[in-house]
Amino acid sequence: MKIAVLKESDPLETRVSATPETVKKFISRGADMAVEAGAGETAGITDSEYAEAGATVADRAAVIGNADAVFCVRGPEAGDLASANSGVWLVGALDPFGGRERVDAYAKAGIDALAMEFMPRITRAQSMDILSSQSNLAGYKAVLDAAAEYGRAFPMMMTAAGTVSAARCFVMGVGVAGLQAIATARRLGAQVSATDVRAATKEQIQSLGAKPIFVEEVKGIEGEGTGGYATEMSEEYQKAQAELVSSHIAKQDIVITTALIPGRPAPRLISDAQLATMRPGSVVVDLAVEQGGNVEGAVAGEIVERHGVRIVGHRNVAGRLPADASALFARNLYNFLSAFWDEETKVPVLPDDDEIVLGVRLTKDGQVVNERLTAN
Repeated sequence: MKIAVLKESDPLETRVSATPETVKKFISRGADMAVEAGAGETAGITDSEYAEAGATVADRAAVIGNADAVFCVRGPEAGDLASANSGVWLVGALDPFGGRERVDAYAKAGIDALAMEFMPRITRAQSMDILSSQSNLAGYKAVLDAAAEYGRAFPMMMTAAGTVSAARCFVMGVGVAGLQAIATARRLGAQVSATDVRAATKEQIQSLGAKPIFVEEVKGIEGEGTGGYATEMSEEYQKAQAELVSSHIAKQDIVITTALIPGRPAPRLISDAQLATMRPGSVVVDLAVEQGGNVEGAVAGEIVERHGVRIVGHRNVAGRLPADASALFARNLYNFLSAFWDEETKVPVLPDDDEIVLGVRLTKDGQVVNERLTAN
């Protein structure tokens, strides 16, 4: 089996889909690895390191030619894979909802697209889950980005010249990114509080030493959908939540928002009016800015100021830690294919009835086959 590793064409993408570590692992299973020249440069990996690991380093056409699988971080255009064999597997973060036309093009070109962000949230797939691995780093980096923009210290400091008060940090959305943000802000010495629409996260917040901020009076609302993702809430809950958050947010120095709903625009959590109640010099980091943003006025790829509050809208936050993000992403891809590896034939076999395969497979035999796409 030949596996091709692409150099990312998006200038904002710093990650790479395979590392020398995973190259060695695939080769030990009998695969041939071909890496596009320069693929790892932005992640601090040289071509010589890939070559030393046993990969062939060449231009894109040579890498893709006769490949059985193509690895990427972000899905390329179907035309960029014109030299690939029919039936080639394309494995990576393919943005099925945002790039539906591209998915249709994959099907037309005979490419079997496997979207890693559609990985089911089940126990045996945890090591394959790119959303979790990348969100973990994004939550950590969000706090560092906030600290860089905040004009004060995070921890309480008692000095001979007087006491510096601890920063107050509020995390909105307690998924993987939110939990890591809580833990990181706590390690930096901030007073941390957090909220989420899912009632089950209250104990998780408390376990990290943060204060949970929850609507208590609205009954019958759990806020958790399939696979542990948040769902859209009722108007009653949204109104109660907005009132609670408005009173709390006015007292905060740092706010980090992480709320996303798969296949839909990011929910609006903070309005311009709420921003106006915050103290000048406060910082808001919007981790959902690429999906429309949780914060009114947030701009993807920019740091803007409204009412004296700095709104941080960095794109590809996990990619701001390219070496670690690439290492985790690459391991996710390795763990996925190795789980289906046939030791006799030295190739992975993807059963049509397997829950993981059904979850990630977008196209096969020239058709779009994923239920999450065909149902829309």
